[in-house]
Amino acid sequence: MKITLTATLLLPLLASANDGIGGVSAGGIVFGKTDAIAMKKEVLTVSHRLISVDYEFVNESAQDVVESIVFPLPEYAATNLPSDTYYGQPGNFSISVDGKPVGFRTVVRAMLDEVDVTAQLHGVGISDAQIAHHERFAPDTKVQALTASQRQQLISLKLIGPGPSDDLEPLWNIQVNYVWQQKFPPNKLVRVHHAYRPFVSAGPAHSGMDDETARHYCADAGFIKGWQRLAARNSPAGSGYLSLNAAKVSYILKTGNTWKNGIEDFTLNIVKQSPDELVSLCFPGNFKKINASTFQVRLRNFRPSADLEVYFGNIDPNGEPNDGQMPRMN
Repeated sequence: MKITLTATLLLPLLASANDGIGGVSAGGIVFGKTDAIAMKKEVLTVSHRLISVDYEFVNESAQDVVESIVFPLPEYAATNLPSDTYYGQPGNFSISVDGKPVGFRTVVRAMLDEVDVTAQLHGVGISDAQIAHHERFAPDTKVQALTASQRQQLISLKLIGPGPSDDLEPLWNIQVNYVWQQKFPPNKLVRVHHAYRPFVSAGPAHSGMDDETARHYCADAGFIKGWQRLAARNSPAGSGYLSLNAAKVSYILKTGNTWKNGIEDFTLNIVKQSPDELVSLCFPGNFKKINASTFQVRLRNFRPSADLEVYFGNIDPNGEPNDGQMPRMN
């Protein structure tokens, strides 16, 4: 079912993910399936400035269960793509369990054509910091430069090659995973909360709301009309193109299927940062307006068949994220 929140909810590019059972091996993150732990509730609150997630888990077996919990972030390109790509690391990531902060470790993977090439990069002596480094969005971050020998080896391995600008650039995609150990006592409710500032896409969407983008985010005629009206109003006089700052938020939902019964009680809140934002997304269920900035849908026994992707248009490109967390809604 397509869901388009038009007129009062017209909305930019972000990314994040559901917790899932997993383990870290030489090949990276490996997801498993648990028949013991049930995800009783998930409340996911999404804006283009902050993502906040609250879970309730219950171990329905008779023994303690200790699992490696993995929070995978979507991949982003190490090369300098000209537009429509993620930039910036997620900020202020935090995890708490039953109200207490929990430590976690970061696992970095490099992917090329859906193949994990992390071990090849490590074999050439490339560190995780070098794998994940991106000069365009982290210009002040200092990492050791590649040696001439390393560059030549990476070229031979076809891990460095001509990028969009024809310069030699890293060709892999970067995926960051946050991992921690979690104990689930039998028949005890465990509450997990985390929040972070997500990835944000490149700036103005002056390339326009093309047919492919409109289909991808299930934009209907009302949304398109509102987008065009605002874009035309915001375009420089005589420029010949539509200009409207936008971001696209994606969130990995399908890992919710690793829990015993999927997501038994799922709530999604889409939050605008201003009344003039435009929002469109494909999602099952019927959204209802909770307040001037929040639209909500609630699903029972939810087994996601696709990940969440939200288009936010007409946003303030210079706005700073809220210092506090968005309010949790149950």
